[in-house]
Amino acid sequence: MAIRTFGNLITCGLYNLDSFMATLNLAPLGKALNSLDRALARARAVTEDEELRDACIQRFEYSFELSWKMLKRQLRAELANPAELDLWSFRQMIRVAGERRLIADVEAWFDYREKRSLTSHAYDERKAGQVFAVLPRFAKDAADLLSRLRARHG
Repeated sequence: MAIRTFGNLITCGLYNLDSFMATLNLAPLGKALNSLDRALARARAVTEDEELRDACIQRFEYSFELSWKMLKRQLRAELANPAELDLWSFRQMIRVAGERRLIADVEAWFDYREKRSLTSHAYDERKAGQVFAVLPRFAKDAADLLSRLRARHG
């Protein structure tokens, strides 16, 4: 897909990236994080419920995906050369997000990515426990990301 620049207007296929950022819809991320928070609250009340634990992990999966995709969209809007973002690894994107103060703890986001990868493979009780253990911290950090994104979009 070709990226073209016309003055200050940047286009990528059918999307005008300048106007796209003006309409960054953060509502899905907010809803996902609220869903995760509700599930975590229930899971804390009934600690031995595997189904609640698994529901929390599933909510983590889609909350994590939305988080990094919104982060990527924000970086695309801020970078002088948005096309370079497509060449970066996830780790590089997270480092730059940290430098730009979109996230506070770069290493934690590397860990969330690792935990997200664990959920993509065959089910394992031990791995589920490892993933579940980071969910409260992820929920806090993702809410912080959402707050920072909202601040940039007034």
